[in-house]
Amino acid sequence: MATLAALGMAGAGLTVGAAAAAVAATDSVAKLPISSYAAMVIDSAHERVYVTEDSRSSTDGAIQVYDFDGRKVATLTSSGPVSGMALSEDSGTLYASNYEMIAAYDTQTLTRSVHAYTPWYAYCGRQVAHSGGKVWYTQNFNTGDCYSYTNTLYGVAGGSAYDTKWSAAGRLQLATGDGAPNRLFMGQPPSGAEKDPFLTSFDTGGDTLVRGAARRFADADGKGALDFKDMSVSADGKLLAVADAGYGTRLLNTADLSDADGSYAPLPSGATASAVAFSGDGTYLARGASASGSTADLLVQKADPGSAAAPLEFAFEGSLDGDRVAPRGLGWSKDGTRLFAVTTNASGSEYWLHVIQPPAAQYDSRFTGGLSHSPSRAVVGEALAVRGRLTLDGTAPVDPVKVSAVRTDASGTHRLASVEARADGTFTVLDEPDAVGEATYTVSYLGDLTHRPAEDVSLTVPVAKASTTLTLTAPDEATLGGGVEITGTLGRQGPALEPGATVRVERTDRLGSGALSSVAVGADGTFTVKDLPRTTRTVTYTLSYAGDALHEGATASARVEVRRR
Repeated sequence: MATLAALGMAGAGLTVGAAAAAVAATDSVAKLPISSYAAMVIDSAHERVYVTEDSRSSTDGAIQVYDFDGRKVATLTSSGPVSGMALSEDSGTLYASNYEMIAAYDTQTLTRSVHAYTPWYAYCGRQVAHSGGKVWYTQNFNTGDCYSYTNTLYGVAGGSAYDTKWSAAGRLQLATGDGAPNRLFMGQPPSGAEKDPFLTSFDTGGDTLVRGAARRFADADGKGALDFKDMSVSADGKLLAVADAGYGTRLLNTADLSDADGSYAPLPSGATASAVAFSGDGTYLARGASASGSTADLLVQKADPGSAAAPLEFAFEGSLDGDRVAPRGLGWSKDGTRLFAVTTNASGSEYWLHVIQPPAAQYDSRFTGGLSHSPSRAVVGEALAVRGRLTLDGTAPVDPVKVSAVRTDASGTHRLASVEARADGTFTVLDEPDAVGEATYTVSYLGDLTHRPAEDVSLTVPVAKASTTLTLTAPDEATLGGGVEITGTLGRQGPALEPGATVRVERTDRLGSGALSSVAVGADGTFTVKDLPRTTRTVTYTLSYAGDALHEGATASARVEVRRR
């Protein structure tokens, strides 16, 4: 049995991943009385969820009906196994494929009628879609390999089914969306007969089905081919999200199936894409996966690919909730308040229906009190702490939220490590500025499912050169013949000195002043000055380091009394 993270969630059987946004959500779970899974349809007008099996039996079949709270309310029997389903645009009719017909169920009374008899039996089940005011379904004519043999797209007009003449290998999958009312999308799963599967679309608005854009994904070496599992049309009809088991989540433009601007973050390591669904209100995207252990099987996130808000993550594991999201096992209520997820066990013999309610409200967030820094004098290459406070309205996350920061200086913009805010909202960003001059620190909070992003806050800090010191060790007395030896160390703050650093040496005696040869500074900062004085009495040696791009200069002196012998 899976454990439940401390998020105030109702129900049991899921673990929220450590990387997820820790926000409130509820999850109800119903065990489905099926041993295989074909399709799920969401009827928001009547608050019903319809689930069918992927059975090959020709003797019986049923549609399981649940309400939006996960309670079973009806079982619709059929004169044969039921596979594909589709809902009319007005939600008045549920179309379902059984062995010899496309049946029509009145969604108000749940009574059944015949929409059209099919000229061929559904040996391998069918996919069903409703687009352009018509029903469309796929047909396999063979009783053997349902996953490789040719499927043909059929339409229904005037109560009769007809062959559109569009066909391809494998169990072709269909998808429609409210935002694209006259568009039918088709995806080809991988099969032995097709090494480079396709995506395509059709215009269903006229009397003749017209194929639109099509795309394959393998490169010249045959790599990167589509491993299709599921697809979903965005609420505005402009984007198509595709669950590709080999790639992850592809985001395409519906107009021409080209790559859309922006993309979603990869699924967690070890997770293989199995399902995808946009919410009908355009707010969310749900991505389902097959993953083991505590790796997330479901991510619920903002539909906008440009949003960096952290997703809500669920890991299904155990006998009470399944182990993974089933292929094509995600659907939303039209208003985005409920996500329905069908999960299955590792062997694919048991199934569960999860009703998940993402947080309905979003609250404001803000940085309060501005930013401060310490120490008061910032030095290049030395630790600097930038401090602030983040305030969140509404429901407070249980786990700390993270803020991100960037530093902009003369050398460009540098992204710093994200830091967690403490329980009181305070945070500390640590940095070592590496350029002299003004450094502007900009701190951001990108929000999560329950909080809007905060307006960025910035602080400009003057960054000074690092200081240096010269420490000398010299004799008190010396002789003209014996000479003078002075040892020293060039100490520094911050970054290492530039290679080839030298110290300038000047000698002053009763005959005047003059520069001696500069001495090199070793890697450890040490150096040695040797000199033969030219006269007796007091001789002063003045050593100076001019500094470099990151370091200030330094000066030190030593006085030596020189005797004749």
